[in-house]
Amino acid sequence: MRKISSDELRELYLKFFESKGHKIIPSASLIPENDPTVLFTTAGMHPLVPYLLGEKHPEGTRLTDVQKCVRTGDIEEVGDLSHCTFFEMMGNWSLGDYFKEEMIPWSYEFLTSEEYLGIPSDQLAISVFEGDSDAPRDEESAKLWIKCGIKPENVYYLPKKHNWWGPAGLTGPCGPDSEMFIIRKEKCSPECSPACDCGAFLEIWNDVFMAYNKLGEGQFAPLEQKNVDTGMGLERTLCIMNDKESVYDTDLFEDAIAVIEKLTGKGFHDDEDTTRAFRIILDHTRTATFMIGDRKGITPSNVDQGYVLRRIIRRAVRFGRNINLPKGSLMEIAQAYIDKYKHAYPELGDNENKIKDELMKEENKFQKTLQTGLREFEKVSARAENGIIDGVTVFHLYDTYGFPIEMTEELAAEKNLSIDKEGYEKAFAEHQSKSKAGAEGKFSAGLADHQEETVKLHTATHLLQAALQKVLKDDGIMQKGSNITAERLRFDFSFPRAVTKEELKQVEDMVNEVIRQDIPVVMEEMPMSEAKERGFFGVFESKYGERVKTYSVGDFSREICGGPHAEHTGELGRFVIKKEQSSSSGVRRIKAVLEKSE
Repeated sequence: MRKISSDELRELYLKFFESKGHKIIPSASLIPENDPTVLFTTAGMHPLVPYLLGEKHPEGTRLTDVQKCVRTGDIEEVGDLSHCTFFEMMGNWSLGDYFKEEMIPWSYEFLTSEEYLGIPSDQLAISVFEGDSDAPRDEESAKLWIKCGIKPENVYYLPKKHNWWGPAGLTGPCGPDSEMFIIRKEKCSPECSPACDCGAFLEIWNDVFMAYNKLGEGQFAPLEQKNVDTGMGLERTLCIMNDKESVYDTDLFEDAIAVIEKLTGKGFHDDEDTTRAFRIILDHTRTATFMIGDRKGITPSNVDQGYVLRRIIRRAVRFGRNINLPKGSLMEIAQAYIDKYKHAYPELGDNENKIKDELMKEENKFQKTLQTGLREFEKVSARAENGIIDGVTVFHLYDTYGFPIEMTEELAAEKNLSIDKEGYEKAFAEHQSKSKAGAEGKFSAGLADHQEETVKLHTATHLLQAALQKVLKDDGIMQKGSNITAERLRFDFSFPRAVTKEELKQVEDMVNEVIRQDIPVVMEEMPMSEAKERGFFGVFESKYGERVKTYSVGDFSREICGGPHAEHTGELGRFVIKKEQSSSSGVRRIKAVLEKSE
């Protein structure tokens, strides 16, 4: 097994699949396009859902990328060996092209070849779908793996819980998957398998074979376009390849660790509590850097993505206090990440000043909140009954003022008080349960984007952006996020002030005039350079994308977009703006609907 750096791993993966006829495509934004079901891009397949459902991708049927992702369901778990809120997912895609016969040998080659990862085949274990009433046992995948060189005793058949990918409880493309594991130690028992949590097996890659369409609960039909969807986490793979205990011990974090050690005088591995604080600061600052530095960059706020950003910045500041991290240090840590990643993600370098400014502003705000929280603690400690601060109050200090339980416990001890840990854990568990049932995890394969009314509102969003640029006389207005359902659209855009009622009326009238003219919506595929020359609106900083889809509405609107759209503007009905408000610093939000024409 070869030692490898993060830059080498990205390059190896992309070049391997490029050699297999794949086009390298850039990472999509962390902010999903027109998906109301999730706050962030949570997986490599997320931006490609329309193409997995049958839309034609401008780069063809074989794609590969390294996708920026954020998952926030386990923020409180960050600080252990493996949890990260931001991560990079390497993936390759077959859109109705190749299937198991090609993908499994390629996976084996990339994993075992000395030219690539060089993992001995006897250190690999494979799991495949064991079959049930919905789909047969995946004997084909098992035979292909064994033919490649995997020992038969290292191939395991597991149930749908472990080896099936699909939108649980919803409709959409799905199918059996085949997961690849590193064998790290002896099995804990003869029955032990990759489903066991004893640590004998560590997942490194997953090949999903989308062969079915889930029509409803317990109802499956063959999928018209069979796809392959794979995912290999860059951080985890680096950890495995370099025989590190934790993802935080890889080169991705070494520069940021050096900054924290210099600022605090402490060592990363001085003791368990210090290591945990380091990891939380490292992860949350990296995630915040990518969120703010994204091409649809967000800023801290009390709603949606901005709320998550605020939460992780403040958690980083809280744990910074535990290791005496000086005020204003997050900017210096962020600079280490900008320098580390900007060659792979140029948007970080482009937004360097914005990243550091937003981190500084939010850190300063939280310092004031901490002081208020300390005053609140004085009040609650004075009324503690029987020398115990109740668990609900302890959680309130955590949730409202950002006090970790350890901090509250320490402050209580200074006053000869104790805390109700059991009550706190109960309140915390209820909060965590609600969080995990929230926006993340509800991703339903983007099917809502293909409903007729949603498609119309998507088209109206393009007209809205064009009208805003014309009325506000600002070509630099950029979309900062959208949320489109069958009932309404919500559009966030960069602009430094409130839009007046008169301006909103002009925008509304302008969009309705384009609708009245019933102009065709024309889709063309072309090289990105041509799209730029012809004045199509989009982001051109990527070094990879060669061909793009463009949509034009006469001379009124020209945008690069993946679709889908209405065929004529006359289909849309009457456009009505319902509300305009601030979303976050420098970002405005418009909510609008389409009503039936009279």
